[in-house]
Amino acid sequence: MDLPVESQDALYRSLERMGAIERGERPPLVALPGGVSSLIVRVERARGPICVKQALPRLKVEQEWLAPVERNSAELAWFNAVAAIAPDAVPRIVGADAEARAFAMEYLAPERFANWKTQLLDGTIETATARRVGALLGTIHAATAAQPRLAAEFANDATFFAIRLEPYLLGAARAHPECRAQLQALVEVTARTRCVLVHGDVSPKNILIGARGPVLLDAECAWWGEPAFDLAFCLNHLLLKCLWRPAAAGQYLACFDALALTYFERVDWEPAAALEERCARLLPGLMLARIDGKSPVEYLTAAADKQRVRDFAVGRLLQPERRLASLRSAWAQRP
Repeated sequence: MDLPVESQDALYRSLERMGAIERGERPPLVALPGGVSSLIVRVERARGPICVKQALPRLKVEQEWLAPVERNSAELAWFNAVAAIAPDAVPRIVGADAEARAFAMEYLAPERFANWKTQLLDGTIETATARRVGALLGTIHAATAAQPRLAAEFANDATFFAIRLEPYLLGAARAHPECRAQLQALVEVTARTRCVLVHGDVSPKNILIGARGPVLLDAECAWWGEPAFDLAFCLNHLLLKCLWRPAAAGQYLACFDALALTYFERVDWEPAAALEERCARLLPGLMLARIDGKSPVEYLTAAADKQRVRDFAVGRLLQPERRLASLRSAWAQRP
């Protein structure tokens, strides 16, 4: 993917300010695919490739979706905070440039780091991987709940609303007036629940599986807030993929169980039952959001599959489940 000359020049200047390249050094730049919110470029330095990421003010989706570019700083701060907890779970930062809203990190080559979404869609569906993801997420939440000083550093309420709550839950509410009140209530509960450092985009596409375990990427939504959002956001994808590959539905549901179980083994900052109930209530809203919000999943294209999600999600929004096992069983038994 080619970059315009002016974009290349701007990136070279930014990389020089970071100290990631020498002044006058002009290594090849390769724009990488994937993601809708940032420009991501591989820099082919002679001493080893790195990856530079720069936030975009307008996201690359069909509907207009504007987001504060300050989220780039929040992502960098999240990487630094998590590096102190689980250093193998985040890429190593090479440099940062506040002026360009960009930072550089080590390049994680696909031959060493498999993308979890690709594995799940290609049929590599392993509960061991799901357990490791659940354990990592629970570990991060538990460790950061013990560090209330992070609350001020990640007081990114406006950004989280702009790139998560509004486009997902309120976007779905505009399409579904029959459950608008329930979706609005989910927004209000999520926005006021603040107790851990939240990643905000724990999707399989943002998780690489390496020899030392999962690596989390794309933390632009980082926020001191609701842990149930991270958990529900990830579990949602395991449910939706049951429609993409029906023959593997049992394996996806086994991953759902494994991830949730290992996550809750690490919940010590609040009663696990209270967190689980918030997650079970939020999950149908996120299911509906990935069909009728601003960022629908690309792998569900059949009208019948979309309607199955709508029917299930609306029904559970109107009559909420309190436990994830009940929600998961209902999904497994849907028509």
